[in-house]
Amino acid sequence: QVQLVESGGGLVQAGGSLRLSCAASGRTFNSNTMGWFRQAPGKERDFVAAISWNGGTTNYAHSVLGRFTISRDNAKNTLYLQMASLRPEDTAVYYCAARRSPSSVVPMNSYDYDYWGQGTQVTVSS
Repeated sequence: QVQLVESGGGLVQAGGSLRLSCAASGRTFNSNTMGWFRQAPGKERDFVAAISWNGGTTNYAHSVLGRFTISRDNAKNTLYLQMASLRPEDTAVYYCAARRSPSSVVPMNSYDYDYWGQGTQVTVSS
């Protein structure tokens, strides 16, 4: 059974930093694009960042560009999201996602991802 388990969320003050992790089990995603999405209360799930299988290609939402960094460690089957200069508007549940088929594309649409974690809450206080 494929599982994606996020961790690292929490409460942080504006301007602070957090690092999210997503540990995959049940299969490897070393050949697959992975990404992060987030969903604030009452809003749709939005794209945050994505990374190709070898880290060679990344894609970021404009709102996080320059503040967030996505990375991966294929040896550990783990995805990361380093978040800096956090703002109250970054408050959301953050979800890890992975594509089923190998490719190097880094799509922004949630429909392009097949596996999802349960989410981790990030709350940024002002």
